[in-house]
Amino acid sequence: MRLTHTRAVFLMIAVTLMWSIAGVITRHLEHARSFEVTFWRAFFTALSLLVILPVAQGREVFTKIRRGGPALWISGVCWCVMFTAFMVALTLTSVANVLVTMSVGPLFTALVARIFIGHKLALRTWVAIFVAGAGIAWMYGAQVSGGQLAGTLVALCVPVAAAVNWTVVQRSHAQGHDVDLVPAVLVGAVLCALATLPLAVPFSATPHDLGLLAILGLVQLAIPCVLAVRCARILKAPEVSLLALLEVIFGILFAWLGAGEAPGSEVLIGGTLVIGALVANELLGLKERS
Repeated sequence: MRLTHTRAVFLMIAVTLMWSIAGVITRHLEHARSFEVTFWRAFFTALSLLVILPVAQGREVFTKIRRGGPALWISGVCWCVMFTAFMVALTLTSVANVLVTMSVGPLFTALVARIFIGHKLALRTWVAIFVAGAGIAWMYGAQVSGGQLAGTLVALCVPVAAAVNWTVVQRSHAQGHDVDLVPAVLVGAVLCALATLPLAVPFSATPHDLGLLAILGLVQLAIPCVLAVRCARILKAPEVSLLALLEVIFGILFAWLGAGEAPGSEVLIGGTLVIGALVANELLGLKERS
């Protein structure tokens, strides 16, 4: 099926729906916790991609990994950090805290790209960075006495690693060496599983837990990552960033309805600042490009 712009938009919405089930599924685990949750999710993601990638890209996908060079392996390490920090953060703090903190990724990316590869930032992006930073600071300030600050700080590793990842990819592209992000996701999943295995034993996951974690590996991560890369070939970067923000809304809603985890007032206020800054920045960017 040829992927038109309209189909890409709806497919990206479906991707955000799949991404957003992580929080509510994690809340229904029986015994698996922390690094064991991270290990099994990464394991099932790697297993799924080992089946999906040869079907989608042929056997040459493994040649791409062998010949990917330093950029692909750095990207894989960044994916490993994101996978690990995301799941550990979900076990330490609320779904809303994690998702709102992760949503500043595009602004972190813009800032890191400005520092390390000289990308110029528009005034609107500087303003968005300031406003989003104020929203995150508001959330952090309210959580210092609430015992959830550690989880939010761990979640902050996700947008930081994402910023490094995209900057490495952009720099590699500028030098004429494109990085295929889907094989990099496979590398990241394998590295994450290997890194967390010693911390995950002895295993305590029940068959019920393993079923849910297999869903996370396949439906919440492997499939949407492949589809998101395909959508990114059709949609403009601001469109992808805007549609990706639906993960925050869907994720908080699913955790609220499916696990009774209502977001606190500090998350609603801070999240409104963060999401509002991101939406305004990307909409203005689209207007300038058009």
